[in-house]
Amino acid sequence: MITQLSTSDKIALHASRLGPFGLSPVAPGTAGSAAAVLLAPIFFMPLPMWLRIVAIAILFCWGSIQITRAEEILESKDPGSIVLDELVGQWITFLPFAALSFWWMVIGFILFRIFDITKPYPVKDSEKWLEGGWGVMIDDVLAGLYAMVCLGILRFFFA
Repeated sequence: MITQLSTSDKIALHASRLGPFGLSPVAPGTAGSAAAVLLAPIFFMPLPMWLRIVAIAILFCWGSIQITRAEEILESKDPGSIVLDELVGQWITFLPFAALSFWWMVIGFILFRIFDITKPYPVKDSEKWLEGGWGVMIDDVLAGLYAMVCLGILRFFFA
């Protein structure tokens, strides 16, 4: 790891780790997803749909660049401490819902973690579609889409 980091390198690491969440000694990906769930009702879900889509697109692009740099600094491909991709995937899970109760948020969190951990087709393969942080991000986008569809189906039948 580079010992002398520039300000932009520090930003890349801090953003990629979602501050302290990526440094969790136990299940940093789950900690990152939990942070995303906590932040969603404040910073994401109140936005109109078009702005949520724009926010995800910006986070995907900017985050991919930050993650690519963080991987270079840490000299590791998709290290566990990088969890910004979890935020994007978790927010995609909640994308079509203007408001969710606490329990629906928990269910969305669980669904996303299941798809992010098990990586059903084509989630696992998608990591190889793109280089660097782009590949790190894309599998969480797909896991988020799977979780979003499942959450929508569950809400259709049980809400």
